[in-house]
Amino acid sequence: MDFEIISDILDSETFAQGSGIRELHRLQKIYGKGRWQKCKGYAAVRLEDGTVLNAELHWHEAHGIGKHEFKIKQYLE
Repeated sequence: MDFEIISDILDSETFAQGSGIRELHRLQKIYGKGRWQKCKGYAAVRLEDGTVLNAELHWHEAHGIGKHEFKIKQYLE
């Protein structure tokens, strides 16, 4: 991860789950079987150069497995 999440994730919502996730097979192979969901939310992040910005984040999560593979989708002003 080339950034650090420094605040709580706000307005979290699920926008894909189960077979609606393109990478479901890969997630199950790496992290284990579970009820996988793809989610998005907003948080403050610190980049490698020390810059702090608000960003829209996407990630995968499953109950009992946790949140994995955070990505910054866009920076917010």
